[in-house]
Amino acid sequence: MDEPVRVTVTDGDEDEVVRIDDTEGAVEAGDATFRFDVGGTAPDPEDSTAEATADEATRRHVAPVDDVPSDGTLRFEARAGRRGVDGILQRTDEGVMAWENSCPHKPEVQLDRGLGALVDGDQLVCHEHGARFNCDDGFCTRGPCRGRSLTPIDVTVRDGDVILTDERFESGQRLDA
Repeated sequence: MDEPVRVTVTDGDEDEVVRIDDTEGAVEAGDATFRFDVGGTAPDPEDSTAEATADEATRRHVAPVDDVPSDGTLRFEARAGRRGVDGILQRTDEGVMAWENSCPHKPEVQLDRGLGALVDGDQLVCHEHGARFNCDDGFCTRGPCRGRSLTPIDVTVRDGDVILTDERFESGQRLDA
């Protein structure tokens, strides 16, 4: 596939939003599984490619911390195999926070569509319906998803760089570079 496709799978109250950039695979949410094959040849998962031999720190490097704004967000992708999840980085007084780039009210709505999500004081704001999320814990304080939270993605700052530490993912990369 030339361009990744954003897919949402829903099973009751559980949603999974991922970026797909392969021609074959599956996406799961709860008990629901979406399997797809759009023609073409999928990479052999047993193939030991450059990613398999790349240095762990390089694969998990997302961005220099100086590139992460405190008054907006920076998009990145966290990858597990052929599946990718859009994420956003936002700088706080305590360091850098990372969340899935998806509103709990409507998972297909990205908080950051590529130019940075709106940050008002200490809250991220959903551009579609104005929901407000605390920057420090992702908790929604106002809007249709009040009481719910953004899904966190574990990152750390090491030697001036944001490193993906979430064990659900194998690699990360910023999307605007």
